[in-house]
Amino acid sequence: MTEIAIPITFWRLPMDDGTTGRRQPSRPKGPLGMVSRSRRGFAFGLAILAILTTLAANVASTLEAGDRAPVFSAPSLDGNGTIELGEFRGKVVYVDFWASWCPPCLVAIPEIEALRREFPKDRFQILAVNLDQKQSKALRFLSKNPVGYPSLSDPKGRLPEQFGLETMPTSYLIDQAGIIRYVHRGFRRGDSSKLRLEIRKLLGPN
Repeated sequence: MTEIAIPITFWRLPMDDGTTGRRQPSRPKGPLGMVSRSRRGFAFGLAILAILTTLAANVASTLEAGDRAPVFSAPSLDGNGTIELGEFRGKVVYVDFWASWCPPCLVAIPEIEALRREFPKDRFQILAVNLDQKQSKALRFLSKNPVGYPSLSDPKGRLPEQFGLETMPTSYLIDQAGIIRYVHRGFRRGDSSKLRLEIRKLLGPN
């Protein structure tokens, strides 16, 4: 079975008329039309170059095992203040990016909750980052599938940029000193077995 994941892609924003684009006005004919087409072609080329540059930058900044985790903070999804990664320094931290529109994320959440119950809370912490633009959708899912770990709310996607996120879901296992030791991209049923082994390695003997 292949790994289940959703790639992070560019989305076309809806226009005021409810579509994802508008009909372009008719082109002028003759020399003026040629100049207009030339300018559009030049602008299109610049746009493509900008997208490729952005993609290259994202690839270059994708965090992997051995990199230091970004120091970040964000509002709690439930509205109870702000949560900072630094609060959990000295613990093994599992950072999980998820959203209600991501089916494999929803498959992962029950297994992640089982890991939370399995390991001691004074040594292991799960921290979720929700990317829903409408918090109500995430809260509705959690009301039906409650978990015992906190979720941050990041509707503008600031934290995925810091981590160089490529797929959803993606999770990062961070050691007691703030170094990323394992990256898990995508999720399928049973993946928690691999995560369990990686967590035990970092926790060491009891």
